[in-house]
Amino acid sequence: MWFKNLRIFRLSPSWSLDATALEDALGATAFRPGGATEMTAMGWVPPRPESGLVHAIDGNYLLTLRVESKILPTTVINQFTAARAKEVEEQQGYRPGRRQMKEIKEQITDELLPKAFSQYRDTRVWIDIKNRWLVIDTATAAKSDEVMGALAKALDPFPAMPLYTEVSPAAAMSNWLISDEPPANFTIDSDTELRSTSESGGAVRYVRETVELDDARRHVEAGKQCTRMALTWADKVSFMLTDGMELKRIVPLDVLQEGRAPAEDETEQFDSDFTLMSGELSRLIDDLVEGLGGERHAE
Repeated sequence: MWFKNLRIFRLSPSWSLDATALEDALGATAFRPGGATEMTAMGWVPPRPESGLVHAIDGNYLLTLRVESKILPTTVINQFTAARAKEVEEQQGYRPGRRQMKEIKEQITDELLPKAFSQYRDTRVWIDIKNRWLVIDTATAAKSDEVMGALAKALDPFPAMPLYTEVSPAAAMSNWLISDEPPANFTIDSDTELRSTSESGGAVRYVRETVELDDARRHVEAGKQCTRMALTWADKVSFMLTDGMELKRIVPLDVLQEGRAPAEDETEQFDSDFTLMSGELSRLIDDLVEGLGGERHAE
């Protein structure tokens, strides 16, 4: 149930939809399998088989965006295209030109698509109405853009905007490293990356190894900034913070697993886990934003 990655956005002050209204809005772009000649299809699906498009618990909404992609390897397309081009050459007496080859390739793709297998990928979204967060469970900008684009199609006005802090993550992490003083409730773990701000782009990575203070200061004085830092929050959650304000490799620690409430069935367990996750991660985000100097509001 726990999100493995966090891309964090701030809900717009003017945006307010209850679960029913949000369900209705997403319904217009609910997932429908792609047609025989469509390479991709995208839409919203229930996060749980028995739920609607919005799984709501205590002001926290869970959504799931599904993307269907047809598996049609380029090598297969090229193989069939070459065979078709050879047939055309025999018929017309000369090799097809560039434009004709492009047309042959497009025709082959259209013919093969109905026979292609479909691959499905789900991306989860958590909306915290009380604390005004919109969080996407993905490690890549492309998948985050997919979600934001899908939300923009379904919701007017658009519900979220980027999160900015007074101190950039890179500057803050560099300072925490050379001072050995992370913000309250955080400890620095053993994975760190420092990258040069010059055109050379040189990087130093420490994997499962603590950066000594003298080494950290030497790297920073040489013009490097900390771009990735492993942290633990409140002895409950470990994660990797990046200079792009992304939280990756999120792992709930034993203290949370031990406090996991037993449930009578799978549905109740899912709800219990979602409640635990949303509560803890909301507090983690608040503490992290505070540690980065607070939120910077656009003028």
